[in-house]
Parts: sequence; C-alpha cells; structure tokens
Amino acid sequence: MKTYTVYILRCSDKSYYTGVTSNLDKRIIEHQSGKHPDAYTFNRRPVELMYIGEFQYISQAIAHEKQVKGWSRKKKEALIEDNWEEVVRLSNLKK
Repeated sequence: MKTYTVYILRCSDKSYYTGVTSNLDKRIIEHQSGKHPDAYTFNRRPVELMYIGEFQYISQAIAHEKQVKGWSRKKKEALIEDNWEEVVRLSNLKK
C-alpha cells in the first residue's frame, strides 16, 4: 500500500520547510543535493529532517501539509516534539 508523507525540515538558517511526498528518501536527497534551484531549501542547505507524518490518502496528506504550513513556529516545534498538549494549547490561543 502506498503511503504519503508530510515532513518538516529544519534548514541551515533555522527556518522550517514543510512538504509532502510519496517517496521521502528520494525527496530528502533532492533537498540536500539542491536538485531544484528555485526551491525554498536550495540556499538553506543542509537540511535536517525533524518530523514525519504518514497518511494512506494523498488528500489527507495535502490537507495536513496545508494545515502545518499555516502554523506558527512554536506550534510546529510542539509538533516536532510530539507535544500534543502544547499543540492544542497554542491552537486555543487563536480563539
């Protein structure tokens, strides 16, 4: 069964990049090698894999990627640390 992965990379400038792929190993190699000169990570290499979330359906993965991309740095860091209480707390601050 094919799976889709949402991932967060920490770039050399300490910023975060969130993406989705069906082949994580290949995609990480592409980020590290600078295969795509117009990519966000190209001038921010090397990158470090910080988070992965796996999904059965691409629609779920894309929805999660879009959600995470809209999150604050602190909320992304809580996700990376698997601190769901903090993710929820930070979510409630916006209400």
